[in-house]
Amino acid sequence: FSSFTERAIARHEVREIEQRHTVDGPRQDVSLDEEDDVVIIYNRVPKTASTSFTNIAYDLCAKNKYHVLHINTTKNNPVMSLQDQVRFVKNVTSWKEMKPGFYHGHISYLDFAKFGVKKKPIYINVIRDPIERLVSYYYFLRFGDDYRPGLRRRKQGDKKTFDECVAAGGSDCAPEKLWLQIPFFCGHSSECWNVGSRWALEQAKYNLINEYFLVGVTEELEDFIMLLEAALPRFFRGATELYRTGKKSHLRKTTEKKLPTKETIAKLQQSEIWKMENEFYEFALEQFQFVRAHAVREKDGELYILAQNFFYEKIYPKSN
Repeated sequence: FSSFTERAIARHEVREIEQRHTVDGPRQDVSLDEEDDVVIIYNRVPKTASTSFTNIAYDLCAKNKYHVLHINTTKNNPVMSLQDQVRFVKNVTSWKEMKPGFYHGHISYLDFAKFGVKKKPIYINVIRDPIERLVSYYYFLRFGDDYRPGLRRRKQGDKKTFDECVAAGGSDCAPEKLWLQIPFFCGHSSECWNVGSRWALEQAKYNLINEYFLVGVTEELEDFIMLLEAALPRFFRGATELYRTGKKSHLRKTTEKKLPTKETIAKLQQSEIWKMENEFYEFALEQFQFVRAHAVREKDGELYILAQNFFYEKIYPKSN
């Protein structure tokens, strides 16, 4: 062998050993503080101001020291295959280098407990008045928004207004298209995606109460952010101020949006699907307002987060 070849082989071996160490090494040693062993999953429903909220997480992650990851699924499919569910749960649970982590993406609720994990992630979400959400989505597909103005959208060039679409009984504005927030909260069961399923509605309500830390509404996004900052400062310290001062930069506006007429709204409201999606929305709204009422006080038109209102006493046995 020439000394040149030997050097090259030696270099290659050193590199291999280094790589092995970085892949195998630290993983065993990284033991996380309780405070850092936290994962938040924000399984965003399309067109609910989710980008505005996610941008705040991106703006704060360096300062508050956590990671933000977007879950990008092929064709934005909210239902994962069984094998991908296993992969996803394993990644989120054991990827220590990415903790604390904030994951966001258009995926329907996934119950981590089914996979035998010890520590479940914290789920949060935001929902919106179902007709407003559909109108926003309808125009978004045609005109896009000011976030990525150059991007061609699926229905670009279709100039039909939402009202015209409803009047003509078009498929893009059919009541079935309202069936989205319920399945997103209901999850990965077949029945969740059966349009108009009463079981799915009840399951979505159950998950909202039992599996979600907090669910806000688009119309009151600032209060949602304020409550998150008060309850989970590790992630959201500084979020309210950022939202208030940076409002303009955070909100995506769908370019060209015509508000539907009373007739159009009345027509959609006759459908059973609207009634169910609206029932879910009202349920979420009432729960959010309940949480807020117990967390803040109003003074001179401003909301203030309550200080700690419980303490410990009668602690025995007495230490000397």
